[in-house]
Amino acid sequence: MKKTDQILQSFTAWKDATTWLGIVDVELPSFESLTETLRGAGVMGESTIPVVGHFGPQTLKINWRTISPESAQLSEPKVHTLDFRGNQQIFDPLNGYIDQEVAVKTRCVSINYNPGKLAIGSFTETANEFEVHYIKIIVDGKVQIEYDKYNSVLVINGVDVMANARKNLGL
Repeated sequence: MKKTDQILQSFTAWKDATTWLGIVDVELPSFESLTETLRGAGVMGESTIPVVGHFGPQTLKINWRTISPESAQLSEPKVHTLDFRGNQQIFDPLNGYIDQEVAVKTRCVSINYNPGKLAIGSFTETANEFEVHYIKIIVDGKVQIEYDKYNSVLVINGVDVMANARKNLGL
């Protein structure tokens, strides 16, 4: 019988792997390939082609309930190491619920700090936005994706997609 992933049961957010950031929501970056349109002799019409291993801007956003010292500190113009550790709930029809580790490790720089709004009895909707230079997504102890923008690294499910390109570049 098939195991079914159900929900992210809970997660924590950390700066430098030691400082708990508090109660936050996190919007992870997307992996949108840089593309070019291929057209010309030998192609009927046009085709959108990805530039393998190259992605557009990757932004990560942290949403806070209130203006906090941690949110202000993360607006500093320096490299921040942010880690998110979670527990996913998986359902196994034979054995019941299973806990599955998920971790997202990032290195990023602040590109936007929005203190939010002030309204009585309301969240401030404070937010930090970052450009991600490095991200590693781990599920159940296995690296699903590792991307290092400045070192030409893209690993997907254990396959080093950029190995030959790095070799050809002398890296």
